[in-house]
Amino acid sequence: MRVVVLAGGSSEERDVSLASGTQVARALETAGHEVLCLDTARGLLSRGEIDRIIAEGIAREAPSPAEAERLRSREWRALTTDPTLSGGGIVFPALHGGAGEDGTLQALLALRGISFAGSGRLGCSLAMDKQVTKQLLRWAGIPTPDWLVGDPSPAEVEAALGFPVIVKPAAGGSTLGLTLVEEPGGLERAVETARRYEDRVLFERYVRGRELTVGILGTDALPVGEIIPAHTLFDYECKYQPGLAEEIFPADIPDGLAGRLSELALRVHGLLHLRDFSRVDFIVDGEGRPWCLEANALPGLASASLVPKAAAAAGFDFPAFCDRIVSLAAERAARRGTPPPLPGS
Repeated sequence: MRVVVLAGGSSEERDVSLASGTQVARALETAGHEVLCLDTARGLLSRGEIDRIIAEGIAREAPSPAEAERLRSREWRALTTDPTLSGGGIVFPALHGGAGEDGTLQALLALRGISFAGSGRLGCSLAMDKQVTKQLLRWAGIPTPDWLVGDPSPAEVEAALGFPVIVKPAAGGSTLGLTLVEEPGGLERAVETARRYEDRVLFERYVRGRELTVGILGTDALPVGEIIPAHTLFDYECKYQPGLAEEIFPADIPDGLAGRLSELALRVHGLLHLRDFSRVDFIVDGEGRPWCLEANALPGLASASLVPKAAAAAGFDFPAFCDRIVSLAAERAARRGTPPPLPGS
């Protein structure tokens, strides 16, 4: 099958997306597909460029918001006019953050009549907005730490959430802009950091405990994984630099807790209208209570990322994992019929 993998893009998670997209492209070729890899901000990637990106890995620091802004106009042109996207087959978004994950890309692909893997516009939009996600979780009775959004005073934060407290952008990923604040005097700087990425700032009660994650593939929960970061938090550097986090699949936890986390993750996946694959993150406190932190509509897809590791624990090697996602998208397109493309697309 012809598959166009979308990578790179213009968000601050560009480097992560390039790693995901190039490795997905290579895996799908191994699985027998005809694959093109399109950096939506710079154009089609050659085999040599793909090899170089895979060899170099992810940089220690994320691109700056200013650098990401310079690439946005190019990405917009690619998403709205690039003929590569309308050549048939399946588009496989491996974009993280920004327009690639907030539902914008998915809406544009749907308008152009292009079949694509992963969650649709609504699911991506709901999962990207942490405030909306938490409101839906609370409505559904799924435990999530208390939070505030806006511009509360230090006294209001302390009264509602206590210290330490997590301060982060209300939308975004890869823990960019996230700070653990130990005392009221650190709030101002943490808010400034978060606002580099998003105007709205979310303050969240800090839950001390074990970091556990559940990947979803199709309608099944994958084996639960545990993350043990070298830093206090599983931050950008721990996520993407070798040796800074231990990621254990399956997690060494009681069967009852694993079953509870899987059940909650599937509920969150459905509640947020996600599809094909996702990842749901939890903290389990010292009393064994799970707290849902967030859901990821487009989690990292490099072979060493969390969801592919969970899939490997379930018996899927990386090419088989990527192939399964393409198959789910192709089955959906066949059931619904592919709508005619827009004129000029």
